[in-house]
Amino acid sequence: MGTSKNVRTISQEAFDEFVRENVDDLGMDPAEALQDAIETLTLQGVDLSGIITCIPGVSSVKDNPVFQSLDALKEINSKYRDGDDEPSTTGFSEKDLDDMVSLLDKLSELCSIEGSGNVSIATRNGGVELVCSICSKLQNGHGRSLVSALKTLTSLLHDFQSRETFQKSSGPKIVVDILNSNVQNISILNNGFSIVAAAATGNEILKESFMDLKIEQLLIQIMRAQSKGNIQSLYDAIRILLTPDDNRVVASQVYGYARKFAEIGIPGALVEALSEGLSSPSLVSASIALKAVAVNDEICRSIAENDGIDAILQCIDDSGEQNNKTVARAFCSLLSKLAGSDVNKTTIVQKRGMDRLMKLSCRFPDDPSVLQEPSYWAS
Repeated sequence: MGTSKNVRTISQEAFDEFVRENVDDLGMDPAEALQDAIETLTLQGVDLSGIITCIPGVSSVKDNPVFQSLDALKEINSKYRDGDDEPSTTGFSEKDLDDMVSLLDKLSELCSIEGSGNVSIATRNGGVELVCSICSKLQNGHGRSLVSALKTLTSLLHDFQSRETFQKSSGPKIVVDILNSNVQNISILNNGFSIVAAAATGNEILKESFMDLKIEQLLIQIMRAQSKGNIQSLYDAIRILLTPDDNRVVASQVYGYARKFAEIGIPGALVEALSEGLSSPSLVSASIALKAVAVNDEICRSIAENDGIDAILQCIDDSGEQNNKTVARAFCSLLSKLAGSDVNKTTIVQKRGMDRLMKLSCRFPDDPSVLQEPSYWAS
């Protein structure tokens, strides 16, 4: 959860000074001084997320593994030589790139430990700005290093403040430029679109930033180039970009974004992804993305005109045959969305949709999310 603007914060230096004063002025032993500082500041409503808590004389901020990783990455980043230098010295050395990968992977792992507070420590100590800078310098080549950097950046985008820092660090442009330059690299695409999804979650400004960068054009380009739907994060990015989840905004722009997506053919490309059937690991994500795009009657009908209803009913049949509840739930929900169009409802009935749903409900008699669809059609 992001830190609200009304929550009080404290710097690492001020916190450390508070602990020292407890020792020097109040005569507390180091462990007691630290615990008192934590309890007192918490009672005062101070947000301590990202603060490294150290017992004076026993450990220090520099002993923290997150801080150590960031410090080492900052040193490597400072060695970068830009294009004004001699060609032989441009960029990072091979050793620095190897060390960078190890450090980025370690940082990503540390930030992924739930409940550790490591991700807050990293973002408070400049992690987002640093990794954005590294990504901008790895745009051309260095695929392994770039994948590690993108993965780490995704793990850092965890709350409102980290996303705001990403925005101020030109993160959207850096990521879109990387995606545009690596449209054939599946690993970079997957990790890049993971950043888009993580950054745009709950943030209308970042959704707008990505749309200003014509990300819809990039999405359709990649979906058409990649015949197999193996970039799950791409579908996640579509879903997040079209979800009105920023509570600060009264009127979201995502409805207009969905219309833009429809105008350039994204619904048809998503239908094509559904045709791969249950063999695709991204099938459910693609169906949820298609549901997010289907915001009005016109788009719902266009999906049907692109054989979308046939693809959906086939997946519903297959989910029953293979006893796959996850697929069954997702596709029943998608079918219900498309049935908001009276024209589509007639088409579904003509294609024996009711019979197929009833058959599916018999296979999952204890699952309400499946059972409600036949009830919907019967009403």
